[in-house]
Amino acid sequence: MQEEIKEPVSVSTKTVPGPGHMLTHPLPIREIDTAEEFRYHTGLSELDRVLGGGIVKGSLILVSGEPGIGKSTILLQICDYLGQSLKILYVSGEESARQIKLRASRLGVESENLFILTETDIQSVIEQMRQTRPDLVMIDSIQTMNFSDLNSSPGSITQVRECTNAVMRAAKALEIPAIIVGHVNKDGAIAGPKVLEHIVDAVLYFEGDRQMSYRILRAVKNRYGSTNEIGVFDMGDKGLRQVENPSQAMLEGRPKHVSGTCVTCVMEGSRPILAEIQGLATSSGFGNPRRMATGFDYNRMSLLLAVLEKRAGYYFANLDAYLNVVGGLRLDEPAVDLAVALALVSSLKDTPVRDDAIVFGEIGLAGEIRAVTHAESRVAEAARLGFHRCVLPFHCLRQLSNQPDIELIGVRTVREAFDALME
Repeated sequence: MQEEIKEPVSVSTKTVPGPGHMLTHPLPIREIDTAEEFRYHTGLSELDRVLGGGIVKGSLILVSGEPGIGKSTILLQICDYLGQSLKILYVSGEESARQIKLRASRLGVESENLFILTETDIQSVIEQMRQTRPDLVMIDSIQTMNFSDLNSSPGSITQVRECTNAVMRAAKALEIPAIIVGHVNKDGAIAGPKVLEHIVDAVLYFEGDRQMSYRILRAVKNRYGSTNEIGVFDMGDKGLRQVENPSQAMLEGRPKHVSGTCVTCVMEGSRPILAEIQGLATSSGFGNPRRMATGFDYNRMSLLLAVLEKRAGYYFANLDAYLNVVGGLRLDEPAVDLAVALALVSSLKDTPVRDDAIVFGEIGLAGEIRAVTHAESRVAEAARLGFHRCVLPFHCLRQLSNQPDIELIGVRTVREAFDALME
């Protein structure tokens, strides 16, 4: 429980002096200029992909994630590239200037156009933006900023909301793009709780386990691009390294001739990514069998187990069932249903799935295999990585014109798919 004192907020809406409203009267939509906005490229193609092509002038971007996931690291890394031609103001309320210098030296960031400001008063930060007129502003983090006109403590909902509003007004008035870092609470949501997402133009989430090297950068909200794209990074001693071929990276170290593993293909925006799914079915030592899923929806897994028992004759009632998506990916696409089912059935029968095969398809409650979208892109990605057999819904075969490098097998039921993939 946190006490919040209700008080009238006496925050002036004219925090940043600037030009008035450009549109003083309604305009016909045909007369509105549709020229493409200029974007700053960050030097990381994976980050540009998530942002929709780069950083738009005057935009406000929120980067969030768990502590130690790489938020401050990626900000300093893009400073090294953008600092070659742009003036950057890096505002830190958590670290001293010496600490930032040590971390920048470790990452190899030595740009002469990078200016460090250690300040927690948001009005002072905005005044520095007005005086220095940088090309880009970074604030790490917004939870440490405070408005002197408010009596609540830094990090409270009122402080976070008003500080973000002030930065947003400054960014729009001065046409300076701003990137702010937001902490997450124990539930994994942005601390605030949701007030920041309504104010900013783009929300980027860092996903992944800190104990693993791979990081997934996902756009939850983006007014200037798609929200379906992801960026894949690898955390190392020299910071974040972008993974331009995530499918190959996710399949490294895959065991051969082992039951309970199956490869599928998911679509993250316009990018097909191959992922390995591992299933394990073992006898239960308790009266109530245990179910556990990592990287996949638990309720969806329970539904697929019920379909396998009722429609296909594979019984898991007295068995513990475990499911794991390798690499820290989070799969929520229905197209992975068939791969999940085959991984569990393969472990149940202790029969390996062919190593050169890939599987995708949605499973209905009647046990049928339903068609999925982007079948041609999935098959092309599998063929590029050397897979020779693809099991897919029968109704997707008519979408594929010519695929000479891979054998296509259309199936209508789970049992057909299982028989087609056994070694």
